[in-house]
Amino acid sequence: MLALIAGTGALPPELLARLPERPLVCAMAGFRPAVTPDVTFRIEHLGGFLADLQARGVTEVCLAGAVRRPKIDPAAIDAATLPLVPRIKAAIAQGDDGALRTIIAIFEECGLKIRAAHEIAPDLLPEAGVLTGGVVTIDHKKDAVLGEQTIAAMGAADLGQACLVRGGRVLAREGQDGTDAMFARFAPADDPFWGAVDMLGDVLGSASEWLSGAGGEPSDLRGAILFKAPKPDQDWRADLPVIGPQTAEHAVRARLAGIVIEAGGVMVLDRARVTATLEDAGLFLWVRPKGGA
Repeated sequence: MLALIAGTGALPPELLARLPERPLVCAMAGFRPAVTPDVTFRIEHLGGFLADLQARGVTEVCLAGAVRRPKIDPAAIDAATLPLVPRIKAAIAQGDDGALRTIIAIFEECGLKIRAAHEIAPDLLPEAGVLTGGVVTIDHKKDAVLGEQTIAAMGAADLGQACLVRGGRVLAREGQDGTDAMFARFAPADDPFWGAVDMLGDVLGSASEWLSGAGGEPSDLRGAILFKAPKPDQDWRADLPVIGPQTAEHAVRARLAGIVIEAGGVMVLDRARVTATLEDAGLFLWVRPKGGA
């Protein structure tokens, strides 16, 4: 029997739609998924939750969706979780991959096999190639190489899975707050959807110089690429990178040249909508083999 531990975002519904039988859907308190959970648990009750899974006959677990680091209430810790507290605290203090490795190990020690989301839905990993009509130039290819190098360096520190690159320069790196927050750093304070940037671009025209802020720092993302890939050596059974319609919409509003994802390492949710959004705006979606030109 499979238990789907669902976080936020569109991935859990995509997996449920592909499973022949509904799994036991579980969610951590404070992180409401886009699917209705059968069981809600607190991190302070992890030990009791694992015992409950075993009692229900669960043998496999899939971790899918976003979950931020929870705060632990010492007064709420149950007896079954008490022995796990030092490991849970240590996990929360680590980077994302380190934390997930610890959580996965705890599940496995209880006899529960971890199934990766892309094993359940392999069609979420698109084939290599340029999937939309946008043009990938030599400069974009050079920026993609820099993007791959940047993710490798970030991965060594267990930080982020995405970056924004333009003209041989890394404009931004993803932090623990995610890709949307990385985009939001460039949004006008009074418009989270970059409407002011769009209007200004219309006035200046496509041949204008890049806008720069104080000290020459970039204040817009026009012509940049979003590069997204797994961290080197990360455990692919959880936290594999994802893009979806919202990512595509952000890319269009920010006037990127396109999105580059690592082939076999990034899931695309609602691919038809993603490609249509990018196609209509003239952006490319390049599924690039690791180390590719």
